[in-house]
Amino acid sequence: MTDFHYDLLVIGAGPAGEAAAMAAVKSELSVGVVDAQSLGGNCTHKGTIPSKALRHVVKQVVNVRKQPDMLQMNAMSAITYPSVLEAAKKVIPKKVSMHKTYFMRNRIRVHSGWAEFTSENSVVVKYDNSTSDNITADKILIATGSRPYQPDYIDFTHPRVYDSDSILQMEHTPRTLVIYGAGVIGCEYASIFSGLGIKVDLINGRDSLLSFLDTEITDALSYHLRDKGVLVRHSEQFDYLEASDEMVTVHLKSGKRIKADAMLWSNGRSGNTEKLNLAMAGLEANSRGQIEVDDEYRTANPNIYAAGDVVGWPSLASASYDQGRAVVDSITGQAVRKVTDAPTGIYTLPEISSVGKTEAELTAAKVPYEVGRAFFKDTARAQISDDGVGMLKILFHLDTQEILGIHCFGAEAAEIIHIGQAIMKQPGEANNINYFTNTTFNYPTMAEAYRVAALNGLNRLKRQ
Repeated sequence: MTDFHYDLLVIGAGPAGEAAAMAAVKSELSVGVVDAQSLGGNCTHKGTIPSKALRHVVKQVVNVRKQPDMLQMNAMSAITYPSVLEAAKKVIPKKVSMHKTYFMRNRIRVHSGWAEFTSENSVVVKYDNSTSDNITADKILIATGSRPYQPDYIDFTHPRVYDSDSILQMEHTPRTLVIYGAGVIGCEYASIFSGLGIKVDLINGRDSLLSFLDTEITDALSYHLRDKGVLVRHSEQFDYLEASDEMVTVHLKSGKRIKADAMLWSNGRSGNTEKLNLAMAGLEANSRGQIEVDDEYRTANPNIYAAGDVVGWPSLASASYDQGRAVVDSITGQAVRKVTDAPTGIYTLPEISSVGKTEAELTAAKVPYEVGRAFFKDTARAQISDDGVGMLKILFHLDTQEILGIHCFGAEAAEIIHIGQAIMKQPGEANNINYFTNTTFNYPTMAEAYRVAALNGLNRLKRQ
């Protein structure tokens, strides 16, 4: 056993862990990282990167199939899920190589094993070859990420039963698929599989999809999922599953029986904390394996921090990067920004992104507001690229014209949102919808929708 000591030990090399490690090195702290898999965390290997790469490939397939000449080619019908998956996975080694370069360039030692607390400031790292190291640190960051929640009443070893990790290993193309759980991941995969022509039943435990979004956006998502053949079943609860060699049958408490070739369980995630032996550090996780933190991402032990998916909401890679950097700010005595304003990015087909308040929130708070809309079908760039589905929606204060919320549904929504986000972050009167009418946008671009939406909203004021 070899002994090591660091100013900061980071457990987990996903977005939060990597961001913290890099920021700590720049602050001249000695840093060690522990991770059992290749660098990049679940984000690179099982989550964000492979699923979004898969979506990109499916989007290309959909676009090609829209061409009239392709409708007459039998070759297009030969596209299989494994072939699409193989194309999508090519990005993973590129990302891993990039992460390795970052760590090597900054001379950060990576311990490729499993960490387990032995005291409040020390861990033992166990390796596959049965050796181990003992590491002590002044500060420790837990950034172990999350995994799909697997209830014990479902047999996930069955070859027709998947979660959002194992679906990326599926070796056949089902004709029908039932997805239980209509959160962000469930909706994204419903969109992906329906794009391949697979019939999907999407089971939602609530009465609407993604209720944290603006209602108009969720209505649009519901319409386009159904337009692609997805059958959305609201207000349903899981009862039990029958799985055979030929099919799966999902029994719902309403009495419905949904038969399909395979099932994707997509009902929540659990923090990766069960093997850390948290009790030795004076910590405990909740029922979903998540660790409670304060506004500076400190746990109940002031020398131990937690960030990323392991702390729960918002469970976004983008937020995790910022949380990791915030931890180092806290350690070095800098001002800490708790990440509460991350934009949503939902990679359905078409995608969704939003920042700020929804109409329902503003109405409940009795804030007087007006709406400006731009439909993509009316913009030149969308007509050129044949991406006419979608809209940009700006909510702004009726009296001051301050921008209160921006919601986008359609092609490149997650990119477009950042223009509005930048204006919303400006201080005082600089946050104003008139920015979009007083600024010249390139033409033709998708960003031009901001000018169209602003004019639409301001014209509504003139009618009052």
